[in-house]
Amino acid sequence: MIELAPPLMDTSFLTVGDQVTFNGVIYTARDAAHQRLISLLDTGNELPFPAQGGIIYYVGPCPAKPGEVVGSAGPTTSSRMDSMTVPLLQAGIKGMIGKGERSQEVIDAMKCYGAVYFAAIGGAGALLAQSIKKMELVAYPELGPEAIYRMEVKDFPAIVAIDGQGRSIYEIGRQQYESGGM
Repeated sequence: MIELAPPLMDTSFLTVGDQVTFNGVIYTARDAAHQRLISLLDTGNELPFPAQGGIIYYVGPCPAKPGEVVGSAGPTTSSRMDSMTVPLLQAGIKGMIGKGERSQEVIDAMKCYGAVYFAAIGGAGALLAQSIKKMELVAYPELGPEAIYRMEVKDFPAIVAIDGQGRSIYEIGRQQYESGGM
């Protein structure tokens, strides 16, 4: 298990299949927030959070029950952000957490900018929420759960699904299956 403390400046040591835990700050953003972030970048404005070395978690957290920091906080399908990912990588984002495969365009940009895609377990939102120790609104409150939040996490589990060399656990797994190696 590799412990990571965002912001991440160097991801070159991470390789597909590595199990990691995050301890530090990550930011949330889904479809609607991504559209606004891209508009900011397109007009030369700053993002509402520090991009350099940042980690974006594709999640729309559920409201917290009394005494809890957050409700269920499972990953959403990452490919929905693919058309808006490259400008964020260019701005300095080093990691994304979500579920599912990514487009070749995103993988190529990850290789170019040294970024990594981490997979979190879909369907385990209640379990993942236990790793979120603090959550505060950063931008776009009108988006509700799709607003941008700053999350302080401890022992937040993920796996390197696509590394900075473009190796993909999805492709490797498919190849192993087709060759009878699984």
